[in-house]
Amino acid sequence: MTTFQRARSEEQRETRRLSILATATTMLAEMPVSAISLNELSRRVGLAKSNVLRYFESREAVLLEVLATMARDFLIELVEQLPDRVDDADPTPVRIKATAAALADSFAAHGKLCELLSVQASILDHNISAEVAAHYKRGAQDALAGLATVLRTVLPELDDAHAAEAATMTIVLVGALWTQTHPGPAVLAAYEADPDLVFLPPFAVAFERALTVFLAGLLADPDR
Repeated sequence: MTTFQRARSEEQRETRRLSILATATTMLAEMPVSAISLNELSRRVGLAKSNVLRYFESREAVLLEVLATMARDFLIELVEQLPDRVDDADPTPVRIKATAAALADSFAAHGKLCELLSVQASILDHNISAEVAAHYKRGAQDALAGLATVLRTVLPELDDAHAAEAATMTIVLVGALWTQTHPGPAVLAAYEADPDLVFLPPFAVAFERALTVFLAGLLADPDR
């Protein structure tokens, strides 16, 4: 009987943990990361803030877990879709551009993933313990390794080290370019009043161009 109660209790804990994550994901669809508070998350879940903190040590820890889930789902989708967008019979420059274009479209279609990646280093990596940080970083390493493997399926010219470098730079570009191409209301108003102030094209265009140039340069590296 004791063993049964423990199993049921653990099941209930997992159900609540998943409920917190699902609620946070729903909130992300409604508002920017900056607007999500632990108080509102607790209210929507139907638990006291102190109870939510039994499952996740901070708002940032919740959002890191959401980011990890989104990244895993994105990678699964990419494994299925990317090879269909790149013809392995094409010459290398054509495959590079096709790869960059496919990744640009895929990331642009997952705006909340991009937003979380854009604030991961500056916001989500703060207000967490070393234990949570290590857990997330291990998962991130696995995701990067998966992305590197996918890149090698369409660009077999990349060796393992350079495929890993390409995967890392892909994520860096997503975070940086998403931030720069999604400014706040004041900057958007300034751009609308004077379009000459805009210094970057939309995210997908900017990302495709940046990744194309990076991959071309990486494959042209004489030390590769």
